[in-house]
Amino acid sequence: MKNKTWNNEVQTEEQKMFNSLLELRKQILEESVSDVQSTRHRQELIGEWNNIEFINDSKAINVDLTWYSLERLQGTAVWIVGGLQDGQDYGMLKELVADKVRGIVCLGRENSSVFKTFMSFADVIVGASTAEEAVKAAIALAQPGDKVILSPACSSHDLFESYEDRGNQFTKAVKNLLDKK
Repeated sequence: MKNKTWNNEVQTEEQKMFNSLLELRKQILEESVSDVQSTRHRQELIGEWNNIEFINDSKAINVDLTWYSLERLQGTAVWIVGGLQDGQDYGMLKELVADKVRGIVCLGRENSSVFKTFMSFADVIVGASTAEEAVKAAIALAQPGDKVILSPACSSHDLFESYEDRGNQFTKAVKNLLDKK
C-alpha cells in the first residue's frame, strides 16, 4: 500500500504539515509505550505451535495501542481484532496491515467496520464469535514463521466480561492447541 505521506520533491505546505503531524504522532506513540514490557495481556507470548507464535495483547483496547503492537512485530502476522468498536477509526492501521498482516480474524458481534476498512489491505478477513474459533481460524491463515496476535483495538464487552476475560479465553484456546501437539 502507498503511504499517505507525500514523497514528491515538490510538496505543498499542507502536505508538509500532514507529514510532520504523522511523524510527530508516531514519535509520541513510540515514546509513550517504548518502555512497555510484555506483561499479562500486553504483548504476552503464550507459546509456539508449528513455528507460529501466539501473542496475547488483549489489553490493546484502542487503535493507538494496537498500532504500536503491530509496528513492533517482526515478520508477518495474523491479526485477531474486534469487540465493541464505538466509532473506532482504524485508518492509521491500514499501512501496517498492508505491510505485515497476512490475514485478519474479526472476533466480535459487529465487525462491518473492520471488513470495510481492511478489505483492500488484507488477503483474507474472516469472522469468529469465540476465542477458540478465532484461534482455529488464525491457524488456518498462518504460515510457519508468522505470529498470531490478539490485539483487538477496542473494548471486549460484546463477547467477554473484560479484556482480561478475552485474553484468558484466547490463552486457554492456544494452550488447548499446544496440549494437542
